[in-house]
Amino acid sequence: MRTKRLVLVLALASTAMLAACAGKSINHVLADPSRYRTQEVKVSGTVLDSYSIGSKGVYHLDDGTGKLWVYSDNGVPRKDSRVSVWGTLREGFSLGALGNLIKIPVDPVILVEREHRAK
Repeated sequence: MRTKRLVLVLALASTAMLAACAGKSINHVLADPSRYRTQEVKVSGTVLDSYSIGSKGVYHLDDGTGKLWVYSDNGVPRKDSRVSVWGTLREGFSLGALGNLIKIPVDPVILVEREHRAK
């Protein structure tokens, strides 16, 4: 009986972890960005524009439900690339000197990338 319970608990925990790692639509994330302030989120889409100086840059991501600017310290994907991005949402994020060099309209919400992968 204990083994069955342990298996059930492990199965439920695995399901919960997989659900947390699943991608969200940009529209879903932007509808309530404060909900994801302390969580890492995954979004996927097509790169509309990308700008970089050295390894730092920003790119505009569109998944068909919405658009989101992404900041990266790891380089940026090329325009028209399909990517999945993991990161943390920030409101009122400053691009610092990069923002002075690249004149882009940054929305109040930006995703600070931890990692991105081309599809």
